[in-house]
Amino acid sequence: MLSVSQIDQYRRDGYVVPDYRLPDALLRSLDAKICHFLNEHPEYRDNCPALLREDLTFSEFCHVPGILDMVSQLIGPDIALWNMSLFGKPACNGKATPWHQDGQYWAVRPLATCSVWIAIDESTIENGCLQVIPGSHRSRTLSRHQYNPSENLTLHEELVETEFDLTIAKNVVLKRGQISFHDVYLMHGSQPNLTDKNRCGMTMRMMPTTSHYDRTVAAEQDKVRSRRYGTKIKFSE
Repeated sequence: MLSVSQIDQYRRDGYVVPDYRLPDALLRSLDAKICHFLNEHPEYRDNCPALLREDLTFSEFCHVPGILDMVSQLIGPDIALWNMSLFGKPACNGKATPWHQDGQYWAVRPLATCSVWIAIDESTIENGCLQVIPGSHRSRTLSRHQYNPSENLTLHEELVETEFDLTIAKNVVLKRGQISFHDVYLMHGSQPNLTDKNRCGMTMRMMPTTSHYDRTVAAEQDKVRSRRYGTKIKFSE
């Protein structure tokens, strides 16, 4: 369970790293599952934004009482898993993830989600760990984003540089099996992986059941982006 100070940190900074590590047996099962998935779907070696759409059996790994208990401390006891993502970030040429807010991409209404970020591999500064802007969630608003078509990015809608202060960014360094939680409004991103070791991470997206995924809003978002950027782009993370 999270301590009072850890809950306070999540409220204050928008993220927290609990004193928790996935059991070795579960990690080994995840390793095997992810390896098989990427062999079957090499197109997702860098990023699979909607993992459950491709393989619903990944949801089996979400029934971890310790994790669910901590999420309930942050967003309430009634929670729903609505998405999972996989960030392969392979050795030597793992792509960067631009600075963004998750809420920019998602049609969850009311907008509320706690992301559980799981380090399948050790996540370090050198191999492109998660980076965050502490406290950037507190306004409960989405800042300006812009389109970036670079093929060197996992996502293509990024925060405008003037919207955040990069000098206060923090690195979320995790050992294999550690997890972090972050808020849907938190500004975050990651650098490319140019090391000789993989940096795989998996996320679970949990929302309170007072929210829902609004497919009408999602369809309208797709239309707006198609008009704005002149092409059809998948923006779900």
